[in-house]
Amino acid sequence: MSKETEETLRRLLIENRLLEASITVIQSRLRVVNASLTEILLASSTLEGIKGQPKGSKILVPIGAGSFIMAELADSEKIIMGVGAGASIEKSFEESIQELKNRQAELEQIRASLQQQLTQASLQLEEKRKALSALIQAQKGA
Repeated sequence: MSKETEETLRRLLIENRLLEASITVIQSRLRVVNASLTEILLASSTLEGIKGQPKGSKILVPIGAGSFIMAELADSEKIIMGVGAGASIEKSFEESIQELKNRQAELEQIRASLQQQLTQASLQLEEKRKALSALIQAQKGA
């Protein structure tokens, strides 16, 4: 094997590893974004479910993992929303719904961008693998 071929082989292997690592990171980010979207959709659904309910109404509140708890609605006009870093603020019902819609739209944009990056990285990886395979086949035939 010539020195040039050996160097090309080494370069392709390194590029493959880097692309594989990038794909793993992107997939991990996609899982986080999808989990956040699921959480936002659950919150939106819950708010829509209590919209217009009078004080004292009995409601089912999701607690995660497909489980619910029966509760009595104390106030449907004010919602306590997390704003990040463990901080929460009180917002009106309509402000809360709008905030959730804004967050959902932002996360959907991020998800679309990540999916595009994943597609590009996967295509590049496939090209590198083909080039690597062709190089190895050429060496076997030589």
